[in-house]
Amino acid sequence: MKRTGTIIILLTIVVGFLVGIYYIWIKDKQDPIIYKTEQASTKTIVKKTVATGSIVPKEEVLIKPNISGIIDEIYVEAGDQIKAGDLIAKIKVVPNASSLTNAKNNIASARTAVQTARLAFENQKSIYNRQKALFDKGVISANDFDGIENAYNQADQRVKQEQVNLTSALQNYDIIKTGTTSGLGAAATTQVRSTITGMILDVPVKTGNQVIEANNFNDGTTIATLADVDKMIFEGKVDESEVGKIKEELPLEITVGAIEDMKFDATLDYIAPKGVAENGAIQFEIKGTLAKIDSTTFIRAGLSANASIILAKADSVLAIKEALVQYDPKTKKPFVEIETGDQQFERRDLELGTSDGIFVEVKGGVSKEDKIKIWNQIKAPKGFGGRG
Repeated sequence: MKRTGTIIILLTIVVGFLVGIYYIWIKDKQDPIIYKTEQASTKTIVKKTVATGSIVPKEEVLIKPNISGIIDEIYVEAGDQIKAGDLIAKIKVVPNASSLTNAKNNIASARTAVQTARLAFENQKSIYNRQKALFDKGVISANDFDGIENAYNQADQRVKQEQVNLTSALQNYDIIKTGTTSGLGAAATTQVRSTITGMILDVPVKTGNQVIEANNFNDGTTIATLADVDKMIFEGKVDESEVGKIKEELPLEITVGAIEDMKFDATLDYIAPKGVAENGAIQFEIKGTLAKIDSTTFIRAGLSANASIILAKADSVLAIKEALVQYDPKTKKPFVEIETGDQQFERRDLELGTSDGIFVEVKGGVSKEDKIKIWNQIKAPKGFGGRG
């Protein structure tokens, strides 16, 4: 038994020795890791987030008619520059039979009222003349004559008022029948005029189209859309994960897909207080006013655009690649390894600043001359430049 146990122990020692030799031989055949290094450099680092959207006018004005009818003539087309008061279109009125009948009835009533008022005035005038003659002779007192004179004046005013009512009824009839009347001039309801100075963006109607007036119960038919194209804004949306990083007055860099190699400056001036669910994510609307655009560049309304929102910017600072930074597993503080000799490195704690996700600002811990270890470099597979 003792001899068997001794043999087992010896065999175990021999096997272990052979395994150890084999392990050393295998390790010796593997390529040694040779760490490369990089140095810090001076860079401008911009931390930003991107929002997608479009370029639209700051204010769009919808021109609507004041009377229903049919488009008789259109005097403008999309792209025209016009001034406030310029004629846009003319409307031909199609009279409503019921409205015309009511208007005629109102005229008849007004004429009857005028005739009645005139008869009352003539009667009051006769009384006034007789009483004045008696008053001049001293037959009646001044108090009695004052009452008669007052009644005479009231009758005269009543005639004038009824004549005004008749004129109004006649004008109303003309407007219902033709859309205009004498005395309206440039304010004729059949003439649709611009309310602002700007560019015609769209004319959604054509000659012969029926249009409806704007009133308390109907928005009315849009005849033209106008805007001042010198005042443009960016309208876009940002994800809920980014909205907490932005605030009003941050600078924007706008790139327009249809205009290559150009960027436009803008300022973020609106962030929606309420988000909207889109495709399973909450989106918040943002708006930014574009700075004055060069007169040689024309941005068409509705062009798609991207806005880079500048969250932070560090000009000409010492920076290293984010990939060179390591973090202490216990303290979570950043550090790098600096070469002190041939493949010999020491740890240096860092003070970091602005990062754009690729490069990070280094406020302290390394200098421009330090060689920083690339600790996570990828070895080339065998057959692609390595031994084996």
